[in-house]
Amino acid sequence: MPYRTLILTERQGMAQVTLNRPEKRNALSHELMQELLSALDEVKSSGARILLLTGAGNAFCSGMDLDELKAMGGRTPEENLADSRLIARLLRTVYEFPRPTIAAVEGPAVAGGCGIATLCDFTIASMEAKFGYPEARIGLVPALVSVWLRQQVGDKAARKLLLTGRIISAQEALAMGLVTEVVEPGRSRERADEIASELLRNSPGALASTKRALLGFFERELDWQLEAAIAANAAMRSTPDFREGLSSFVEKRKPKWTQE
Repeated sequence: MPYRTLILTERQGMAQVTLNRPEKRNALSHELMQELLSALDEVKSSGARILLLTGAGNAFCSGMDLDELKAMGGRTPEENLADSRLIARLLRTVYEFPRPTIAAVEGPAVAGGCGIATLCDFTIASMEAKFGYPEARIGLVPALVSVWLRQQVGDKAARKLLLTGRIISAQEALAMGLVTEVVEPGRSRERADEIASELLRNSPGALASTKRALLGFFERELDWQLEAAIAANAAMRSTPDFREGLSSFVEKRKPKWTQE
């Protein structure tokens, strides 16, 4: 099917999904999230054995689109809950994709973009890539990614990333266990192709069964953890801190937080 916000191609047993909003640094609009879910379903139904995710231009994904962030403040609690469920569904679909997944990251992979990139089986980062979850800086709760992050990097590192909201380098992300490899600038897709070629030499059935086994260890916990995270993410959008955080971000000023 035709897509407006991404490009789906297939070559030599590998499907490549390229987030294609370079003028917005591939920020996550509602349309892009819906199209990405559709593209992932399309790849599942195809003969492709490997999935590569990447971004057009000089960014992988800069997080939520500013227009989407602005709209959150005017949504009802029910609408915010539905929106949180959409983001959770996208992250879970990437995490549970039945075939090996590789993210090739050039430039920033931030907030939801960081989640998409680092929930792939392999995350290949350019030296110029940046990662992080800055939600707390604008009064949001990065609850959805926290479900997986503690498992990926451990409790202390997860607290450091989520509570500070700091953006980290590719080398720091590698040391934490967020990414698989760091390569020279501009070489992430080339290295992703090399890994895909290696994976294509393996048994498709064995790869699929291995992924099912790995996912099964965490599946029972994931349902209730995500439900709690969805509720926390949606609830924070109605708070004064989020409204102030968003306003200060748009106005490029220091936020004036309410006192607890």
